[in-house]
Amino acid sequence: MNKKAYQRYTQEFKDKAVGLLNFGKPVAEVAQELEVSTSMLYEWRHKAQGTQGGSAGLRAGGEQSEADALRALRRQVARLQAENDILKKAAIILGTKTPGNYAP
Repeated sequence: MNKKAYQRYTQEFKDKAVGLLNFGKPVAEVAQELEVSTSMLYEWRHKAQGTQGGSAGLRAGGEQSEADALRALRRQVARLQAENDILKKAAIILGTKTPGNYAP
């Protein structure tokens, strides 16, 4: 009978995986890239949120706290800036011209 060897992950690896999730990447995509299960990622994210000492996310009325909303907006801004930087680098590499540089 084959026994499956359990993989042990360092705390640094777990933190980076959770960082990718916080960056806005889907859980399934990160799990596939890192070759871990989605349930492990959910567990790591849950533990990381518990140790941050932040709010639980939703208030009694079901509304999001201002701190949580600000965190979400900052993550979105960071993701959009990274995407913009990638597009700028790709344009430089591919040598694309801006619309004002075209000659008739």
